[in-house]
Amino acid sequence: MRIDLLNAEQASTVEAALADLLVDCVADGASVGFLDTLSHNEACGWWRNALHEPHSLTWAARDDGGRIVGTVRLIPATPPNGRHRAEVAKLLVHPDARGRGYASALMCALEDAARQLGRIVLMLDTQTGSLAEGLYQRWGWLRVGTVEDYATTPDGRLAPTTFMTKRL
Repeated sequence: MRIDLLNAEQASTVEAALADLLVDCVADGASVGFLDTLSHNEACGWWRNALHEPHSLTWAARDDGGRIVGTVRLIPATPPNGRHRAEVAKLLVHPDARGRGYASALMCALEDAARQLGRIVLMLDTQTGSLAEGLYQRWGWLRVGTVEDYATTPDGRLAPTTFMTKRL
């Protein structure tokens, strides 16, 4: 397992692999902002833009063969009164790579970087009742609240979203 911090210069070499990961996770039911009609081209475009966002950080987890099997993003707040906080987004692990510690390793890398940046409050949202919600709770995240019908699942159903926080 290898965890890499990606940068904008790598966008053209990793966006197709990240797009494959995103499309496969959405097809498997991951509620991460996309519908199950997501195409590879749309996913490539999304990653191209995401990797060029000036303040965000993106990590990729690679298996022993070098294939990208996971990712996570840290989006630091930019207002002067928010420089102590950041948002966690797009924690994805390919369905055939789950249960091998990739998500944990990605979150450890993210939290270490957040500390180094002086970000002591992290926020995220996840589909209520999802496997991810349970993982976050085991990793010390606290539930802030739930908003009914906040997001649409990949197959188009409205679903509740749980907002969570962690203090580093």
